Amino acid sequence: MRVPALSRAVVDRDAATRTSDDALAAAWEHAQVLVVDERGRALVDGTSLVLVAHDEAPEGDRLYLGTSGEQPFFAVAGPLPRRLGARGLGLREVGALLDDRDAGLLVHAVGLVNWHATHPCCARCGAATRVTQGGAVRVCEDCSAQHFPRTDPAVIVLVTDGADRCLLGRQPSWPPGRYSTLAGFVEPGESAEAAVVREVGEESGVRCRDVTYRGSQPWPFPSSLMLGFRAVCAADACPEVGDGELEDVRWFTREEARELGFTAEPRLSIAQELLAEWLAEG
Repeated sequence: MRVPALSRAVVDRDAATRTSDDALAAAWEHAQVLVVDERGRALVDGTSLVLVAHDEAPEGDRLYLGTSGEQPFFAVAGPLPRRLGARGLGLREVGALLDDRDAGLLVHAVGLVNWHATHPCCARCGAATRVTQGGAVRVCEDCSAQHFPRTDPAVIVLVTDGADRCLLGRQPSWPPGRYSTLAGFVEPGESAEAAVVREVGEESGVRCRDVTYRGSQPWPFPSSLMLGFRAVCAADACPEVGDGELEDVRWFTREEARELGFTAEPRLSIAQELLAEWLAEG
């Protein structure tokens, strides 16, 4: 399967610099800074991120993104800078159009900014927390508990009948005619493979087998990691809406699935990559 758009990254996250206050301070002095606003947007000129010098960045926590060669990168939450011809865009709009460096920077920055904005207080005692290690950790000012950025694992699976059909569903809020692969969050104490079997069963009533991992993609809306799988079920299985999350679930032939446009470029989601891979096989 092709590397999903939001899994591309070439910047070294550079853990050694994150753990040194002196190294972080030195890196800041010649940093390029990505500003992310409260809506998760960054300034984009054409298909490239607009990065600013450290002395042009708004005041705020300095979130270290890493280094490429000798160039350090940081993110700061705040109002977007003004640049003639540039626009504020989010990952859904521009993530698949950016090059590998910029895609990785924006995914990392949006994930960190989301988490820091929603975790100002300690989950153990309620006291205020402060940023350490360049944004990789928050530490409680009172009880010294450490808190790490949250990532929620979710499975997304293309179920086929082993031949020419795949199983797709649609949510009630989606535009007419839109269908996609089945997905759901991994529950506590559950393996990803077990989550695939459970979610497919809950949403469609179908029992799947031969669960095979295909790849992963961060999905910072706000904090998911999508684990992509393929699975097979009996050719005579009769899917039907199960747990109320879907409005419809049914079989699609390859010809029908192609008409839904999953192979069109640019492709942002891992669901599109799973389907494009299967469509290319027949």
